[in-house]
Amino acid sequence: MRIIPLVLAVALFMENMDSTVIATSLPAIAADIGAEPISLKLALTAYFVALAIFIPLSGWMADRFGSKNIFRIAIVVFMAGSICCAFSDSLLTFVLSRFLQGIGGSMMTPVARLVLVRSTPRNELVSAMAWLTIPALIGPIAGPPLGGFLTTYLSWHWIFWINVPIGLIGLVLVTRLLHTAEGRNERPIDVPGLILSGLTFAGVLFGISVISLPAIPAVAGYGSIVFGTVAGVLYLRHARRTAMPILDPKLFRLPLFRSAIIGGSLFRIGIGAFPFLMPLMLQLAFGLTPFESGLTTFVAAIGALLSKFGVERVFATFGFPRTLMLTAAIGCIFLGINGLFTPAVPHWLLMGSLLVGGLTRSFFFTGVNALAFADVDEAHASQATAINAVSQQLSVAAGVAVAGGALEFAANLHGGNLTLGDFHIAWFVVAAVAIFSVIPFMRLPPDAGSDVSGHQVKPMPKPVSATL
Repeated sequence: MRIIPLVLAVALFMENMDSTVIATSLPAIAADIGAEPISLKLALTAYFVALAIFIPLSGWMADRFGSKNIFRIAIVVFMAGSICCAFSDSLLTFVLSRFLQGIGGSMMTPVARLVLVRSTPRNELVSAMAWLTIPALIGPIAGPPLGGFLTTYLSWHWIFWINVPIGLIGLVLVTRLLHTAEGRNERPIDVPGLILSGLTFAGVLFGISVISLPAIPAVAGYGSIVFGTVAGVLYLRHARRTAMPILDPKLFRLPLFRSAIIGGSLFRIGIGAFPFLMPLMLQLAFGLTPFESGLTTFVAAIGALLSKFGVERVFATFGFPRTLMLTAAIGCIFLGINGLFTPAVPHWLLMGSLLVGGLTRSFFFTGVNALAFADVDEAHASQATAINAVSQQLSVAAGVAVAGGALEFAANLHGGNLTLGDFHIAWFVVAAVAIFSVIPFMRLPPDAGSDVSGHQVKPMPKPVSATL
C-alpha cells in the first residue's frame, strides 16, 4: 500500500525541495549572470505565476489523457526547466526557465494527489497521505542546507542538475510500479473559465509575491491583487452559468472539503512564513552561517518523519475534528514560541522546539489533506485536487507576504535595520493569524470523515428510567 505514495513522493520531493533551495543560492546566481540579487526574486515569482495559471488545467488534462500519463509529462517538463535554469546566462533566460519549471510543477502535486485518491481505498487514505506529505515537509527544510552546500563547495548549477537523476528515477518508478485503471473523461475544456481562473490566481499570487519587493513599487503589487480579485468575481459569475466549469465552486458546499480548505489555508499562512523567517533570524540575528542555520532547521524534518508511524492510529482513535484542532493549536503555539528565542537560549532547546513543531505540523497536514477528499466523489476528485493545490500556493505566498510585512512594519517603528525584536514581532503575528485555523474544525461533528479516518464515536448510554 505504501508503494504508490512513495513512488509519487520521489517527484514531489524534487519539486518541493527545488522551490526553496534556490533562495539560498540567489546571491551566487546573481553574481554569475550579472544581475542584482533582488531582481532574481522575479524568478521565484515567475514560478508561482506558472503554478497559478496551469494548476486549474491539470485536473482537466488528467481526466482527458490519464493521470499517470500527465504525471510523467510533468516530470519531463520539470526536468527540462531545470536543465534550462542550469544553462541560463541572463536574467531573462533564468526567469523564463523558472516559468517552464513551474508548468511542470503545476501538474505534479495535484495529479499526484489525484492518483493517490483514485488508487487508495478510503479507509487507507490517511496512511497514504502521510507518506505523500513527507516531501512537502522535508523539501522546504532540506532545501536551504543542500543549496548552501552545493553552492559553496560545487556551483549553483548543481541545485538544478540534481533534479535530472531524481526525475529519471521518478519516471522509471512511475512507469514500472504505478498501475492505475481509470476511465477517460471527455468533458470539453472550459476555455473562458481557464483564462479567468488563470488571471485570478496569477494576479493574486504575483501581487502577494512582489508587494514587499523594494525593486517593484508597492502599488504594482496592490494593483495586481485588485486585478486578480476582479477576475475572480468574473470567474464566479461565469461558473454559475456554465455546466462544466474548469473549477467548480459548488465543491465548497461540501462541509468537509470547505473546512479542510479554509482551515488548511489559514494554518499554512503561518507555516508558509517558517522557511522565510527562521533562516533569516538565525543568520541575521543569531549570527549563524547559511549552512549552520540549515542544519538547525532540518531537525523539523525529523519530527515530520516520526509522525508517520503513528498518524493513522491517532486519527482512528480521536477522529479528524479533535485531532486537527489540537495539532493546529499546538503548531501555532510553537510558531509563537519562536518569538521568544535569543542567542542566549541553549541551542538544544531551540532544536527541540523545532522538532515538536515539525511533528505537530505533519500530523495536521496529513489529516487535512485526507479530510479534503472525505466527501468528494470520484467525478469531482480532479477538480478538488486542483482547488486544493491552488489554495496551498496562495496561502504559502500569503504567509511570506504577512511575515515580510510584519518585519518591515516592526523595522519602521525604530527606523533602523532589522533587529531580533523585529523577528519576534513577526513570529507573533503569523502565529496569531494561523490560530484561526482551529475555528473551521470546531463546527464539525466528532465523527466527520469517519469512513476515511476509521474513527467510531461511541454512542451515549441511554438513561435508566427510575422505577416507581
